[in-house]
Amino acid sequence: MAKTDETLTMLKDLTDARGIPGNEKEAREVMENYIKPYADKVYTDNLGSLIAEKIGNQNGPKIMVAGHLDEVGFMVTRIDDQGFIYFQTVGGWWSQVMLAQRVTILTAKGDITGVIGSKPPHILSAEARKKPVEIKDMFIDIGASSKEEASEFGVRPGDSIVPYFEFTPLKNEKMLLAKAWDNRIGCAIAIKVLTLLKKEDHPNIVYGVGTIQEEVGLRGAKTATNMIAPDIGFAVDVGIAGDTPGISDKDADSKLGEGPQIILYDASMISHKGVRELIIDTAEEHNIPFQYATMAGGGTDSGSIHLTANGVPALSITIATRYIHSHAAILHRDDFENAVKLIVETIKKLDTDTVKEIKFA
Repeated sequence: MAKTDETLTMLKDLTDARGIPGNEKEAREVMENYIKPYADKVYTDNLGSLIAEKIGNQNGPKIMVAGHLDEVGFMVTRIDDQGFIYFQTVGGWWSQVMLAQRVTILTAKGDITGVIGSKPPHILSAEARKKPVEIKDMFIDIGASSKEEASEFGVRPGDSIVPYFEFTPLKNEKMLLAKAWDNRIGCAIAIKVLTLLKKEDHPNIVYGVGTIQEEVGLRGAKTATNMIAPDIGFAVDVGIAGDTPGISDKDADSKLGEGPQIILYDASMISHKGVRELIIDTAEEHNIPFQYATMAGGGTDSGSIHLTANGVPALSITIATRYIHSHAAILHRDDFENAVKLIVETIKKLDTDTVKEIKFA
């Protein structure tokens, strides 16, 4: 009988969980179940970010490794007289990836399946057919015949609407297709880092964190960082892959399977020089592949982490991912494994003296 691939099971459980900004409970519970056996204590801040604490040296520096629990989705705003659902996007969506996609509405009475619809092209003018349908002109069809029936099903304004997609390893089994890689892969990295540190001596206190509401303004990272007061912060997230047709190197040059991305610059922060140099030195010392990346638009939880309290030296480490902010994205398992290895080896070096040197590098 084949041995169970525990990491693959964890990645499936994390990505199959539903959790849009403001309703991360299901994803948080999955993360907590996986991280709890490797932490000394697990708790949340008042908004719901998960914090798992692993003590190496009680008097050592505090190191934060944060992925975000939330995924992009939608929220019910109203139901029309015919029973069609209108919605607000929660997080960034591109209209071209939305039509005819299956969704799940999470109601107090249980899950409701729906599909995103719009006026059919057959009745549009030739000019209108050339343009993408605007999100404001889309609706969700749940098969209800009236507003009353949709209400009987349990749908009401404020309910979460989540993309539906099942975790699927592709023919090349290291290529993994799933919804919510942005950013359950970061949560998986935080879990795996604490798992590996169970067997290692480390001169610090490590916090594996699942933040809430990253997709709507890096909000949970603010509250969680305030609660932890870390000395060094790492945000782990997805990054842009540049290895699909039509993308030039000047737009994005990262490739799946060639190592985690070290984010030099994004719209939310300039990476901390001292932390960046330590990470790069560690990668080179241990022959861990990595790629450099920049994101002129968009940011990660590091944007909030580094500005909390009187400042936290921080860096984002990301996994190149295709088709983020859609129903299904692809990443490479080796990049995940190498990101974990790189962070663990770096944490082992982060004693009080090293952290002091980093701050003023």
